[in-house]
Amino acid sequence: MRIVLIGFGTVGQSFARILTKDREWLVKNYGFDPQVTAIVDSRGSCRDDNGLNLDLALKVKEKYGTVQKYPGRGERKTNTPQVISGTEAEAVVETTPSNFENGEPGITNIKQSLSAKRHVVTANKGPLALAMPALLELANHVRMQLRFSATVGAGTPFLSFASKCLPGEKILGINGILNGTTNYILTRMDEASLSYQKALAEAQEKRYAEKNPDNDVKGLDTAAKIVIIANWVLKRRLSIKELEITGIQNIGPEKIRIAKKSGARIKLMGRLTESRATVKPEEVPADNPVCVPGNLNAVAFSTEHIGDVTLIGRGAGGEETASAIVRDLVDIRSEYSI
Repeated sequence: MRIVLIGFGTVGQSFARILTKDREWLVKNYGFDPQVTAIVDSRGSCRDDNGLNLDLALKVKEKYGTVQKYPGRGERKTNTPQVISGTEAEAVVETTPSNFENGEPGITNIKQSLSAKRHVVTANKGPLALAMPALLELANHVRMQLRFSATVGAGTPFLSFASKCLPGEKILGINGILNGTTNYILTRMDEASLSYQKALAEAQEKRYAEKNPDNDVKGLDTAAKIVIIANWVLKRRLSIKELEITGIQNIGPEKIRIAKKSGARIKLMGRLTESRATVKPEEVPADNPVCVPGNLNAVAFSTEHIGDVTLIGRGAGGEETASAIVRDLVDIRSEYSI
């Protein structure tokens, strides 16, 4: 399978490392032989229809901060549409940063890729949070696959679990912790009695939180994941603009202490029912299965016949997210014999 990789930050580079390390194993066990024929970053691109040397691309990126310096194949300008349409490829992997204002450049990248008859695997939540129904309709219209396992739970297969392990079971709603950054901050405020600002600084120091943590701490990242689950699992058309969203910025030590005294913990919870979708801090009983510590994620699927089914796992990280991208590509390869 020939692949165009758009975005070469933490996730894109982790994806390249996995392909380099596991390629022989993927070929042997799944018949999946990936060839990255183009890489686009914010400052340039590189292309080779016979396949790029990913080790070399990673070294060039580390040294120069861009793949435009790739020997003999680098290009200074980032012309993503031309790369998508002008490069030999069956799939496009889209890993640009999530933009919850207008979804760009991800929305345009995904639309152009599908229109160019490329399957798309994305780790970008922005386009799905704002325009998921339209993007799914376009993929169906052009008979291409749009996959997005990496957008919810990173390497923990929340979406695959719901769609493949619960068929025939009516899912009434979901609730859980869908953001590892805020969960780490709230855990440290609880366990170490840190202030919000000190816990945030610690999370940033450990690289659990971005320099600008707004998408996480304001609840937007969790809200985007609720939208994706709603559209994909519950088949409910929903946009991030329709959610009630409250972040954790105003959570202080007193609220943490009061919750702990009553046997609960403050958690940023995403909730989805047939009539309502919310993201807000809540007191969650400490013995509730979704009340997980640290940077873990946990989602409970409420079903009609078997009650709540809870899945717990690491929901962030470059390698974890990249592993979900590989999983989606392997699925596409098996369905289309690429």
